[in-house]
Amino acid sequence: MLTGMTDAPSTDTEALQQNTPTVTAPKEVLAAVRGFVAREGGSAKAVLQPIGAAGVRVTLVGESGGVLGDRVVNDLATAKAVIDVVDGLEEAPEWDRELISTVTPQKGHYAKMAGWVANQKRFPKARNTKIVNPTYRDPGLG
Repeated sequence: MLTGMTDAPSTDTEALQQNTPTVTAPKEVLAAVRGFVAREGGSAKAVLQPIGAAGVRVTLVGESGGVLGDRVVNDLATAKAVIDVVDGLEEAPEWDRELISTVTPQKGHYAKMAGWVANQKRFPKARNTKIVNPTYRDPGLG
């Protein structure tokens, strides 16, 4: 009557571990992150930020100089695998005040992040000009 139930895992955790595939971090990402950590004195913090279908951004903050770096991996499991494998890399749960205060962006970082807008001298005319500067005046407004 109860045969077959004894073959089931004893806990939900065991069942989850049996069904979870082993995740390995990409070699090129590991090489880049290890190099960053080494340049920053052997320690850095990583903030994991999901960015939709593109994957997960692993933003690195160097402990010695507050230099920023980042890499994008396919998913959260891969990002956590990178943190587990790299010595001196610690996961920061979020961007808190302490972490933000250690960041020192390099000169030109803001222009680089602005992309094509950074070097523009002329911009397209706003599409909402008629809403902002209407030519029609309401007689009730005076």
